[in-house]
Amino acid sequence: MTLTATDIDSGVAIVRRPNRVRLFWLTVTTVVLAALMVSSLVIGSRDVSFDDLIAALSGTMNNINQAAVIKRIPRTVLAVLVGAALGLAGGIMQAVTRNPLADPSILGINMGASLAVVAGIAWFGLATATGYIWTAIVGAALAAALVYTIGSLGRGGATPLKLALAGAATSAALASFLTAIALPRGDIAANIRSWQIGGVGGASFDSIVQVLPFFIVGGAICLLSARSLNALALGDDLAASLGERVALVRAIAALGAVALCGAATAIAGPIGFVGLVVPHLCRMLVGVDQRWLLPFSAITGAGLLVASDVIGRIIARPSELDVGIITALVGAPVFIAIVRRHRVRAL
Repeated sequence: MTLTATDIDSGVAIVRRPNRVRLFWLTVTTVVLAALMVSSLVIGSRDVSFDDLIAALSGTMNNINQAAVIKRIPRTVLAVLVGAALGLAGGIMQAVTRNPLADPSILGINMGASLAVVAGIAWFGLATATGYIWTAIVGAALAAALVYTIGSLGRGGATPLKLALAGAATSAALASFLTAIALPRGDIAANIRSWQIGGVGGASFDSIVQVLPFFIVGGAICLLSARSLNALALGDDLAASLGERVALVRAIAALGAVALCGAATAIAGPIGFVGLVVPHLCRMLVGVDQRWLLPFSAITGAGLLVASDVIGRIIARPSELDVGIITALVGAPVFIAIVRRHRVRAL
């Protein structure tokens, strides 16, 4: 039996799914992700046959097609990790802020991480992958704090609409600063412009190994916050009466999301809209229980980014479009639809 409830923030009816339905969708999303990963290995400027795929994965290297498979493996792994990180971070941000429009790109967090990395490269000679990651996390955290502070000013505190507007304004301002830093530096401007689009084409296992601990720690923090975030969905007063330390729960969950966003931006650039689209899709499949929603957001985010990467290779052959362009094309209409559905005045 399917039960319905009313979302506290928006007044929109949300379906609460029984566990058997959730397990069904877990199976479906996992199978789809696996199929997309296989597609990522065989589709590109040079398509690979199934026989070549099996031979390459078994360690045989007899032709150029099999070599292409080996080169695509780290790219596919990175797309899975970054997509999972952004999907999970988006779910956390929407739960922490109780804002249906929350997303690392909309709230300016990705741009804060980008500006920090670019400033580090241009002014301090930042050159190591670990340095990029820590710098991006610090920049993401500062941007998140700035947006929340601006959105909290005035009557009503940090409403969803004020946070979205503060995030948009902060993103625009940080993007201007980033451009001002990069333009005079012709030696780094080209690489920065390419990185700003967001992509996974330059993946290597060396870079993945360096960023993996940040993904693991950030993801663990987010997933362990799920039960407390369920309590927060009932309202701050009721959550406090149930024994939750509301401010601490929000701070810890946000820390996990910031770590994921910073690490993802450092290694793949500021990829937008994944954290916006994925949690909304997952709520339709598994309901609002964060214990289910957050893992599903990670799996679905991974699938969305891998699919975007594959699509970018297909539609621009023999070249390719970076995943940041594809996710923007998908996410912008969804953003508009969410605003229309929830009504700006209700936000």
